[in-house]
Amino acid sequence: MTLSAQESSTLASGLRKSIMLAKCSTDSPCQMFPFGTPCSTVIESAYKVFCEMVERNVVAWTSMISGYILNGDLVCARRLFDLAPERDVVLWNTMVSGYIESGNTVEAKRTFDRMPQRDVMSWNTMLNGYANVGDSEACEGVFDEMPERNVFTWNGLIKGFARNEKFSEVLYAFRRMVDEGNVLPNAATVMMVLSACAKLGALDSGKWVHQSVKILGYNGNLNVENALIDMYAKCGGIDVAVEVFKGMEKRDLISWNTLINGLAVHGYGTDALNLFQEMKNCGLQPDHITFVGVLCACTHMGFVEDGLAYFSAMLEDYSLIPQIEHCGCVVDLLSRAGLLTQAVEFVDKMPVEADAVIWAALLGASRVYKNVEVGELALEKLVKFEPRNPANYVMLSNIYGDHGRWEDVARLKLAMRDTGVKKVPGISLIETDDGLVEFYSSGEKHPQSEEIYKVLKGLMKLLRTPAFVPEVEEIEIVV
Repeated sequence: MTLSAQESSTLASGLRKSIMLAKCSTDSPCQMFPFGTPCSTVIESAYKVFCEMVERNVVAWTSMISGYILNGDLVCARRLFDLAPERDVVLWNTMVSGYIESGNTVEAKRTFDRMPQRDVMSWNTMLNGYANVGDSEACEGVFDEMPERNVFTWNGLIKGFARNEKFSEVLYAFRRMVDEGNVLPNAATVMMVLSACAKLGALDSGKWVHQSVKILGYNGNLNVENALIDMYAKCGGIDVAVEVFKGMEKRDLISWNTLINGLAVHGYGTDALNLFQEMKNCGLQPDHITFVGVLCACTHMGFVEDGLAYFSAMLEDYSLIPQIEHCGCVVDLLSRAGLLTQAVEFVDKMPVEADAVIWAALLGASRVYKNVEVGELALEKLVKFEPRNPANYVMLSNIYGDHGRWEDVARLKLAMRDTGVKKVPGISLIETDDGLVEFYSSGEKHPQSEEIYKVLKGLMKLLRTPAFVPEVEEIEIVV
C-alpha cells in the first residue's frame, strides 16, 4: 500500500512518539532496514512506514534517526543521517546530540565541525557534551567561540567547571554572567553556584548569591531554598540556615535532612534530634540520610544509648538497612565515649567491611585514650587503605610516645622513611573581595609569595624591636 502525501505528513509527525516507546529487545536483524541491524518490533514498524511514505520531509528523517539514537544504535542512525537529502540544523543537532548522549565527544565534535550552519542549540549541545565528561577546558573553549549565548550556555560552562571540581571558576563564571547582564540566571544556575560556595566554604560569596536569589525572585523555589540551607550549614552560617528553613512555605525531606545534618555537624545535637522528632510529627518518613544526621548528633552529644537505639530503629521501625556511613557513626560514637573494646566488637559484627574512615576514627580515639592495642590494629588496617598517609603513622607514634616506647617510635619513623611517606603540607583558604586565595604551609605556590614573605619578615623584625610593647592587660594568666 502506498500512502498519500497528506497521510505521510500525518504519520511523520506521529512517528517520533511511536519510536520513543521502542527498546531494542531482539537479536533478529531488521528485514526492512538494509543495514541488517537488530531492532525492536516498533522500530521495524516505524521504518516500514518511513519506507512507504510518498514524501519524506525533514520531520520524518529526524524522527527515524532519533528512534535509532534512542535505542542506542548510533551506527544505523549515522548511516540513515548520511542518506538524508534535506539535512537542516535540527537534524544536524539531533546527530550531534546522539553522540553527546553516548559520551562520544570526539565524533560529536567531528559532526559539529561539518555543520554548514549552527544555531545556539548546536553550540549548547557541544558545550554540554564537554561539561558532562568534565572537560572544562574544551567547554570553556566552545563558550569563548560562541557568537550568541543564553542561560543554558552559561549553565553548561558552570557545570563544566563544577564537574571538574573547579569551584572557584564556578564563582568567577557566575560573577561574569551577572556583570555582563545580558542573560539572567535561572534556578539551576543559582543551585550550582550555591553548591560551589558550600564546597569552598565561601560564606561571603554565598551571601552575595543569596541576595541575587531575592532579586531574581527565586526565594519561594523549593530547590533553591534547600541549596541555601545546605550552603549556610556547610559554610558555618547555621543560624541563617535555620532562618531560611523557618521561612519556607513548603518543605520536603531534603529540607529537613539538610538542616538536621547541619545542626548535628555544628554541635547542636539536641536541636537536631528535636527537629527529627518534629519531622516525624509532620508525617514524613525518615530515610538513610536522615539517620546519618541523627547518629551524628548523638555522637557529638555523647548520647551513646540513644545513638544505639536510633541505629536499631533504622531496621526495626523503618525497614532501613544500615549502610557504611551509619556504622561509621556508631563506631565514632563508641570511640569518642572511650568504649574502644565495644567499638572493635561492633566493627567485627558489621554487615559491611570497615573502611578507612572507620579505622581512622578508632586510631584517633586510641590516641585520646592512649590505647596501644587498638591503635596498632587500626594502623594495620589503615596501611592497606592508605599506605602513604603519614598522619596515620604519626598518630600511632604519638601513642607510643605517651607510653615511653621510644624504640617503637623509632621503628615507625624508619617504616615511614622506607615507604617514602612525606607529610602533606597544610592548606588554608581566605576569602577576599577578589575571591578565594589558597595558602600552603612552608610553600611558595602563591603568585605573590615573595611579597608576602617580605611583609612577614618585616613584622617579625618589628616584633623584636625594643619600641614594640605588647598590650597584656587583658591576657589572663592561668597558674
